[in-house]
Amino acid sequence: MSERAHHWTTTAGTGPPSQPEHAARPSRRSGWVWFAASITIMAGLFTAVEGLVALFEQNYYLLGPSGLLVFDLGAWGWIHLIVGILAVSAGSALFTGAPWARVVTVLLAGINALAQLVFLSAYPIWGVVVIALDVLVIWAVLVHGDETSDELW
Repeated sequence: MSERAHHWTTTAGTGPPSQPEHAARPSRRSGWVWFAASITIMAGLFTAVEGLVALFEQNYYLLGPSGLLVFDLGAWGWIHLIVGILAVSAGSALFTGAPWARVVTVLLAGINALAQLVFLSAYPIWGVVVIALDVLVIWAVLVHGDETSDELW
């Protein structure tokens, strides 16, 4: 008797072993989480570049007479750079399916949206685009994030 046939007869007695009750299966909805991870990385890169421009090319942004809320342009440049780097890291971790990455991604997308809201007077159109991307990421992760826990990454 071959080893394979012997294994089947000793485990089930009549045929091949059955599938585990909770097998990993792909879901089309988990594509939203992959999309959110990609957008988070892209928005994080955009935010980091925005911060670098604020730090090294301060004449690029046109500020009104009231300036920016709370901080000056250099401080907001550092904030954008740090949030951007953290967002790229969180988006990369979201590809792994780690539960903590979903929480961190939602928090960073919210912080990034608030930072862009404050920065609207310096770069209004781009700020609105990044806020919209952040809201889309938050929605995708909150609505579809738990659907990836059953899948193999």
